[in-house]
Amino acid sequence: MDQPDSTTDRTMRLARYLAHSGVASRRAAEGLIRAGRVQVDGEVVTDPATAVGKGQEVKFDGGAISPEEREVWVLNKPRDVVSTASEPGSRRPVTDLIDSPRRLYPVGRLDADSTGLILLTNDGDLANLLTHPRYEVPKTYRVVLRRPVTDDDVSRLAGGVELEDGPTAPAQVERTSEFELLITIHEGRNRQVRRMAEAVGNQVDSLRRLRFGPLELGDLDLGESRKLTTREIDSLWEYAREMEKRS
Repeated sequence: MDQPDSTTDRTMRLARYLAHSGVASRRAAEGLIRAGRVQVDGEVVTDPATAVGKGQEVKFDGGAISPEEREVWVLNKPRDVVSTASEPGSRRPVTDLIDSPRRLYPVGRLDADSTGLILLTNDGDLANLLTHPRYEVPKTYRVVLRRPVTDDDVSRLAGGVELEDGPTAPAQVERTSEFELLITIHEGRNRQVRRMAEAVGNQVDSLRRLRFGPLELGDLDLGESRKLTTREIDSLWEYAREMEKRS
């Protein structure tokens, strides 16, 4: 997969145009197009391979869209902030914490009770590579548990535990204090680390994501964010492509 650029005056397939416009990943965009939600020059188009170029008007759900400059942000998510682009309830979505005019959305999920690193971007292709289960992008968490961690707990968590949706893959587990672990997983199941703790008879008091792929949280305070530089985005793409090759 080629890295997208910010060029808007060349012809591209409609699905890629939507991805460049921050609507969805290219794969998800194909479904949106087939569902009749996209218009080109006033006509509904259902073929994702339709070529579009400069000067053509493209609309999604009635609103005009166009390719945007690629942006990737790192956010230190606070508790009670949800990892969605919009929230129908009373809790704030992560997008509210990013100062950008772009149409950003979170890369993967971090549950509302957890804090730490989450990425937001308008690059649907990159988001898809970083979250696709096949590519097994690692994520590292600092986990504080309610009861002391035993050697048996560490061994079981590292080897994989049985959950209601199947056994977990092996993980990297390091005990850093009596009640604290560093856990690196390569899966993205819902509330996985919390359920892993419950599977060994423990419960999570706090969970903070420190690392996502090659990116670290660093010294960002809760609620703070920073925009990745062009060099950092290029490096992230190189990492994502390497993970794709290994799969």
